[in-house]
Amino acid sequence: MSVTATARITAAADGRGSTALPVLESDGPLALRRTRSPDPAYARVTVVGAMSAPLGGDRLAVEALAGDGARVTVDSAAATVALPGAGLDAGRPASYDVRLSVGERAELHWLPEQVVSARGSALDMTTRAELAGTARLVLREEQVLGRHGERTGRLSTRLTVRRAGRPLLDQRLAYGPGAPGGWDGAAVLGGHRAVGQLLFVDPALGHAPPAPRLLGPSAVLTPLAGPAVLVTALAADARLLRAVLDEALEGLLKEMNALRGA
Repeated sequence: MSVTATARITAAADGRGSTALPVLESDGPLALRRTRSPDPAYARVTVVGAMSAPLGGDRLAVEALAGDGARVTVDSAAATVALPGAGLDAGRPASYDVRLSVGERAELHWLPEQVVSARGSALDMTTRAELAGTARLVLREEQVLGRHGERTGRLSTRLTVRRAGRPLLDQRLAYGPGAPGGWDGAAVLGGHRAVGQLLFVDPALGHAPPAPRLLGPSAVLTPLAGPAVLVTALAADARLLRAVLDEALEGLLKEMNALRGA
């Protein structure tokens, strides 16, 4: 039997330099836990999977709101594994919708673990972010195409970001059976089975945007038409992919700290 569930997170500045979590609503397989943050200025929420999901036919969603001045990190305890459904739900696609909203002078780090597309599964993922003009966003997405030694299922993703009411990024990707031809060819994945991206939005980038550059043999940093950069990377597995994205994020954070201190 398929599941429909929406988990909700609201972070709010408490006026004392910290961030409170007035709304933390778990639902179905999406259990939310407040966890310890290494930086006391940031609240931290971890998404814990309470059961196997998403399965075929499931409709899951997470809504995260960082109010004006709030600082919050949202991560997950483990990878999300898309699995085929059973019975009447066999062959039906599942959906996973993420809706993010970041207010003025607020900062949201959206850093979930990987999405693994298991053989026979079908998953449609959408991530939509609405940012105020002075908001900051760090968003990481990682997809692993098939578990160890197996072929991938069908996975489609769409990432849409608007800043101050204007489009900043709108990107669609699709892999596996039924995806447009050539998705696994040399011009796209070239045999890699892990793909990810890191979106970094910061108003300070408007004053000193970084130049486009390679970050290794299969990763690139691209400035966007706005105060943002997009890092796109391919790798043979999830561990190597995470290493590339972590190094890119560390470098960007250092650049931003230097700009703000100048």
